[in-house]
Amino acid sequence: MAGLYFEEFEDGQVFKHAITRTVTETDNVLFTTMTMNPAALHLDHHYAETQTEFGKPLVNSLFTLGLMIGISVHDTTLGTTIANLGMTDITFPQPVFHGDTLHVETRVMGKRRSKSRPKAGIVTFEHKAINQRGEEVAICTRQAFMHAKGN
Repeated sequence: MAGLYFEEFEDGQVFKHAITRTVTETDNVLFTTMTMNPAALHLDHHYAETQTEFGKPLVNSLFTLGLMIGISVHDTTLGTTIANLGMTDITFPQPVFHGDTLHVETRVMGKRRSKSRPKAGIVTFEHKAINQRGEEVAICTRQAFMHAKGN
């Protein structure tokens, strides 16, 4: 598997993920409608142009969050994670628009052995999504329950 085991992570380790993704209008409309979000801010060009400060539809922030974490998986947790335990401190400092291309950086903030499962541990990651202009558009802290080697 491409993911790392608990022991292979080091505090302060940084991953600059090679995968990038240009967000499309289709991504935004599909995700927004699949999640039953009726907000005109995401779906209605006329509303966004005339009623918002942005002048165009915003990409659904939950899509941005999922994309950010998804881009990180190949280098970090693919095949070696047991489960996500939670995501906290989620912020969206800048909006994402159709046509923005995102890349992601991940930093290991810490890790600890599981108290209840000796062949597992918890790794805390900080993920950042950055657009083509170098602006941070999403940040979150994620705790992943990870397999240890020899599991």
